[in-house]
Amino acid sequence: MAHVRNHVEAEAEEECARLITELKSGNYVEPTKQTIAEFLDEWLIFIKPSVAPKTHERYAEILQKGVAPLLGDVTLAKLKTDRIDGAFTKALTEGRRDGKGGLSPRTVHHMRRVLIKALGQAVTWDRLAKNPASATTPPKVERKTMLAYDAEQTGDLLEALKRTRIYVPVLLAVMCGLRRGEAIALRWGNVDLDGKSIAVVQSAEQTKDGVRYKEPKSGRARTVAISATVVDELRACRARQAEEQLRLGIRLNDHSFVVAQPDGQPIQPRSLTHEWVRIISNTALPRIRFHDLRHTHASQLLAAGVHPKIASERLGHSSIGITLDLYSHVMPGMQADAAEQVDAVIQRAVKAKAQKAIR
Repeated sequence: MAHVRNHVEAEAEEECARLITELKSGNYVEPTKQTIAEFLDEWLIFIKPSVAPKTHERYAEILQKGVAPLLGDVTLAKLKTDRIDGAFTKALTEGRRDGKGGLSPRTVHHMRRVLIKALGQAVTWDRLAKNPASATTPPKVERKTMLAYDAEQTGDLLEALKRTRIYVPVLLAVMCGLRRGEAIALRWGNVDLDGKSIAVVQSAEQTKDGVRYKEPKSGRARTVAISATVVDELRACRARQAEEQLRLGIRLNDHSFVVAQPDGQPIQPRSLTHEWVRIISNTALPRIRFHDLRHTHASQLLAAGVHPKIASERLGHSSIGITLDLYSHVMPGMQADAAEQVDAVIQRAVKAKAQKAIR
């Protein structure tokens, strides 16, 4: 009995010493009975005005459907790194709500990232001395295989979709590298057919409350040069739209959408995706996402020897590093070509010098 009492006393003394150290260093945080679930709900309300609606929807889904079922009943003040690591391990093995296995490492990676952000606010609010999620072990995420059409498939695609209503957004994605939301948000006032360019200044974002128009993903507008073929197709599109809408008493103007319904109204991002899936399934082409059309454009640019900096500017990446990282799979062939080109230049110089010496 004395041994047990001594053990308890030792633990009490150790805890007392820890509290004194924290008090002296200014790191002491008064514990509260608030649970993780309660804190996460509070944080979601706090963060809502400072993030995009779609971002807030993602945060809420990740925390309320992913994190809260695993850690929600834990008291915030008692949350430790090992408990979070255990929750992530459980999510990876049995985290699906239908009971059929675990969540993907990518999903758990997103859970970890958002939890770190939320608990960082708890530290700022002095409810935690340090962020226990920061020291957790991130799951290993395998990079997704990037799918893209080759030049022949791209030609087949454009031919197959020529007479459909999604031809123009597909053209803008596969020939100009526009994102789905950027193609949908494009207005005729942003299209300079004589100057052969389009200005990407907005993007359409699908939220629970409807479609929201915002600045492009990188936060910057950009100008994209367009080929003569794209110019011709856009001229034809504008003429068809003008005739179509005039029958309804609507006059086409600079505010009109390039990608529109028959009455001139914009289409929703999800509607474009559904139509893409429906139409592409009726062709012999490989099934890829609409977003992969943008990858197709990027891959073909780089494979054609276009400088990555130019590709980065066309795609609207915030830095050339993103472009190089995403499309490094295209680079080996480019490096081989570059090596041969440099070798050819040097050999020509050597031969020229040798011939000069003979003379």
